[in-house]
Amino acid sequence: MIKRPFIGLFQPKLKYDLLEADPKEPEVVPVPSNILLLLNDSLDSSKITFIKKGDQVKKGEKLFLYKESTEHVISSVSGVIKRVESYAGEFGNIKTSIVIGNENNDDFVNDFKEHADKFELDAAAKFLKLLPGAPPLEILADPAHKIHTLVISGVDEDISSTVRQYFLTTESADLKEGIQILKKLTQIPKIILTVPEGISVDTEISGMQVFNISPVYPDALPKMIMKNQLSTIVPQGKTCEDMGVCFISSEAVVSIAKAYRDKSIHFEKIVCVTGKDGVRKRMKVLIGTPVISILKQLNIHTNENDRIVIGGPFNGFSTFTVYHPVGPCMDSIIVQDSGSIPYVSDSACINCGKCIKICPANIPVNLLVRQLAANLFEDAEEKFDLEACIECGLCSYVCTAKIPIFQYIRLGKHELLKIKAEVETEGANA
Repeated sequence: MIKRPFIGLFQPKLKYDLLEADPKEPEVVPVPSNILLLLNDSLDSSKITFIKKGDQVKKGEKLFLYKESTEHVISSVSGVIKRVESYAGEFGNIKTSIVIGNENNDDFVNDFKEHADKFELDAAAKFLKLLPGAPPLEILADPAHKIHTLVISGVDEDISSTVRQYFLTTESADLKEGIQILKKLTQIPKIILTVPEGISVDTEISGMQVFNISPVYPDALPKMIMKNQLSTIVPQGKTCEDMGVCFISSEAVVSIAKAYRDKSIHFEKIVCVTGKDGVRKRMKVLIGTPVISILKQLNIHTNENDRIVIGGPFNGFSTFTVYHPVGPCMDSIIVQDSGSIPYVSDSACINCGKCIKICPANIPVNLLVRQLAANLFEDAEEKFDLEACIECGLCSYVCTAKIPIFQYIRLGKHELLKIKAEVETEGANA
């Protein structure tokens, strides 16, 4: 567990949390009266929406904002739509929130059932991409990605979470079945399972390799596994998928196994919740459950200026509302008391060099952050390796001046994408 301002006030011990020897069943959070789903599509006042307030929906039903939309969410309850409205996400990205009142009935849409015996990758990508764990089935089904290696991640990428380890050790039968199904679906020749050092699991599957991952953060991040285990450096601006390697969490693999076994999708997500006292519990919640329902279950009270972090302390993000919903890939929630939140500053870099020494990608972080602070995003990419950053967050953690370097970097990448998109649009319209 991290031993600095997120949890305590000690010298850093940046090691991943290991699953306890005898893990308990997650505590179940009752289905709330309202669920909230975030759709990666934005409202357009000039168009008529395909869904609206007052519509009846069924559990398992796909919800599209417009008839021509490709993005969708899946309702995890049967009930009535109460609200459809804009939602401002990270970096001002506008999404659409859909609030559904749960009517506790058994109406269920099971479009996947007729495909459950066929093991077709296109069908799996169409129906199962929003399962708990968010399996990257669309990437696997995309012929543009020549995937030759599939890495099953049994190691949590950030500290404060043990979700992937939990599925690795307690759901081994379903994990094995899910791996066999993925082999049928994808025909990928090389399958790798990553396991934390010190954890023994029954994982004997023909043709599969097992990699033991160091307990030191950030060795479980995909690009670090590429470097340390696969001897492959992901070039700046490229992804692991560009290099033919796709990562999928152990929870996603188990979710796939259950979907094919039951011929139906399910919506129960496991989330690690760390309270203000540093005590962590695993909870089982329905996708779409607002964070506040989980906090009430655990008797965690939030006050003004307290902070809720979605994801881990290093690569998570702060949410502005306790009604933020649990999504398919949310593994961790951290609640911080306002008095223990580490401060950030707008001070200038003092050139202490700590960020350079700790950076696993060997980026000249002190020079990079100057370009980002001056909004020189293209210079940051061309001269100071912006896109080589693996987003581990260690630079912010060690910064003597308390500069939010990680946030500068993520914003810089976002702005750089916008610049490149604008250039492409201008070129297409020329």
